[in-house]
Order: sequence, then structure tokens, then C-alpha cells
Amino acid sequence: MAKVAVVFADGCEEVEGLSVVDVLRRLNIQTDMVGLTSQDVMGDHQIKLTCDKVVDDSLLDYDLVAFPGGMTGSANLRDNQKLRDLMVKRHEIGKWDAAMCAAPRALARYGVLADADYTVFPGLDRETKKDAPTGNFKENITVTDQKHKVLTSRGPATAWAFAYAIAETLGVDTKELKHTMLYDYLADNIKESL
Repeated sequence: MAKVAVVFADGCEEVEGLSVVDVLRRLNIQTDMVGLTSQDVMGDHQIKLTCDKVVDDSLLDYDLVAFPGGMTGSANLRDNQKLRDLMVKRHEIGKWDAAMCAAPRALARYGVLADADYTVFPGLDRETKKDAPTGNFKENITVTDQKHKVLTSRGPATAWAFAYAIAETLGVDTKELKHTMLYDYLADNIKESL
């Protein structure tokens, strides 16, 4: 069974991280909430989160590590040397890494986006292109780069798409849950409401 860690830093976008945890746990994927420096994390919208554990070397054991965004949260992820070292090791041994919204800038700074296809929150591609000049920025809702084992997404409204893409990357069938959660209904009808 696949194991996923979602790393939460102070200032994170709560909906992005919790959407991933919620969807993956509904799919019976072991998913741990991991605090960057503490089990208690204060989100960007003043929602207090209590994580299962704190970042340590066990991050190397997860099949996929995911980062929610948020400008402050992603900066905290980007600038943490311990996390950077672990993520570089993960990348070197061929493990999956995922980030959404502003958090792909952390992966870019770590060197994980070198030569990879990715997306990021609108406008932050200027920063990621500077830190990962050989990366290939795309404007898709989610981007899965099989070769480099990187999965990225755009922002809060794409959190469910990101969560389902993570599950599918891990080989889990999401069709029934998409229907149960009305995701397929939303996807089919969103254009009509615009």
C-alpha cells in the first residue's frame, strides 16, 4: 500500500493540504500530515492544524511527498534546509514529489524541477524559471511528469484535481470516489455556469 506525506508549514493554504489528505484517506491511502517544524501549524487563514508528526528522515520512506501552497507557507518550505536536503535525496532515489499553487517554487529552488514539466500559481513562473531554467512551465490545471516523478497544480480551486492526480499516479482507481464526491458532476458542469 502506498504511503503519502503532506508537509504543512506555517502560512500554508489549508484547503490545498487538507483536500489532499481528505481525498487520499477516503481512498484508503495511508496519508500523514507532517509539520515542517512543529506538529502545530497555523495556516494562512488562521486555521490551526495538528499534524501527525514533524519532518524527519522518515520522509525518505514515503512513496510521494506533497506540498500545499500559500505564499508564506511555500516560502517556509522553500527556505528550510533540512526539508531541502531530504527532498533532494528523495529526488535522487526516484521518489515522487508533488506541489501545488506557490509550492512548486520550493521544488524549483531544490533543483527538483530541472528539465521537468510543471505548473505553478499564475505569475510565480517567473521565480520558478529563474531557479529551474531548464524546467518546462505549462498552464495546465495539473501536470504529471512521469520521467522526473513530479506532479504539480495551480491553486486552491485545483486542489481536488491535484489530489485525484496524486492517487492516480500511485495506481489507485478514483472513478467511484469522483462520482461520490460529485467531482465528475462539477467537471462536467463547470463550463455551463461560467
